[in-house]
Amino acid sequence: MAWSETWTFFEGQWHHGNPPLMGPRSHAFWLASTVFDGARVFEGVAPDLDRHAERLVRSASNLGMKAKASAAEIVSLTHEGVKKFTPGTPLYVKPMVWAEGEGPSTILPDPDDCRFALCLFEAPMPEPKAMTLTLSPFRRPSIECMPTDAKAGCLYPNNARCLGEAKSRGFDNCLVRDMLGNIAETATANIFMVKDGVVFTPAPNGSFLNGITRQRVISLLRDDGTEVVEKTLTYKDFEGADEVFSSGNYSKVMPVTALDDTKFQPGPVYRKTRELYWAFAHDV
Repeated sequence: MAWSETWTFFEGQWHHGNPPLMGPRSHAFWLASTVFDGARVFEGVAPDLDRHAERLVRSASNLGMKAKASAAEIVSLTHEGVKKFTPGTPLYVKPMVWAEGEGPSTILPDPDDCRFALCLFEAPMPEPKAMTLTLSPFRRPSIECMPTDAKAGCLYPNNARCLGEAKSRGFDNCLVRDMLGNIAETATANIFMVKDGVVFTPAPNGSFLNGITRQRVISLLRDDGTEVVEKTLTYKDFEGADEVFSSGNYSKVMPVTALDDTKFQPGPVYRKTRELYWAFAHDV
């Protein structure tokens, strides 16, 4: 495939394009011991870059690995890498840690034999548009089943099958339930609904990532005087909502216009949320 403009920092130097980084004996290659994070650079800003870097280091630790770069080093390298692109290019920032060597029990990674890479690539910011959702037949695992306390690569095939199944039925994305049958998130982002002017979002329960953009949106809305309630929510709750919108690092804040047969309009709370986020990002 043709990759967008890409630069990757690995073992002390920057590489152009998509360099090969692991082999068949790499622990991560056959046992999925990988973690990553995602940040954004757009319109000359990089909101919450430090928090994304900190989460990568934390994710590595939670998966039994040691990151070879500190959060501060990741931030510094990102700013260095941005200079390799044409000014103003919107970028996705993807720091990664993976296990290279295996521990004495083979299936365990060797925490002292891990690799770090930082990949920056051109990725236009999506424009707000109609987004339709359905209910996925698949569910998010709990912390007892999978390492949901890390942004681990091994979690994402499940997200992919949720998304693929929804698209096969003509929808853009889907609501995904937790193991108890309550709404957790979409296949790619956190989810919010509005009812009578109050914003509701699923309470973090260990089944989905408590996103950095999610946390930022909640704090911005509360500081602006909007009530935000984190609680257990069902599919029926979303069917009865006045507005629905999502938050995530890649697209930031996006409106939902349909949930199966229920239609929505991008409403005033969604628009206010997006305005608040853009103002925060640009330190207005």
